[in-house]
Amino acid sequence: MTITRSIVLFVVAALFEIGGAWLIWQGWREHRGLWFIAAGVVALGVYGFVATFQPDPDFGRILAAYGGVFVAGSLAWGMIVDRFRPDRYDVIGALICLAGVAVIMYAPRP
Repeated sequence: MTITRSIVLFVVAALFEIGGAWLIWQGWREHRGLWFIAAGVVALGVYGFVATFQPDPDFGRILAAYGGVFVAGSLAWGMIVDRFRPDRYDVIGALICLAGVAVIMYAPRP
């Protein structure tokens, strides 16, 4: 159950961080306005809190592992929201990152 909880928290964190960054991008670069930017700032703040619910107590480990989730999640967000088509190297890189997440977070430790 702890691994499942951790994975769910990583996914929720990714939605808030990537979504927040996307909203700011839309507000500034696509000229959609201050409401997009404000919503993005709030979402990024929520992301910071979501990460604190991870069962592992080590900030550095959580943030390092989340980096791999961010890579894969950003590509998935781009595919779903912006109709981005990753090439095979994008996919391979994302899988390598997720393998790194698994090692960092879920390898047996004494």
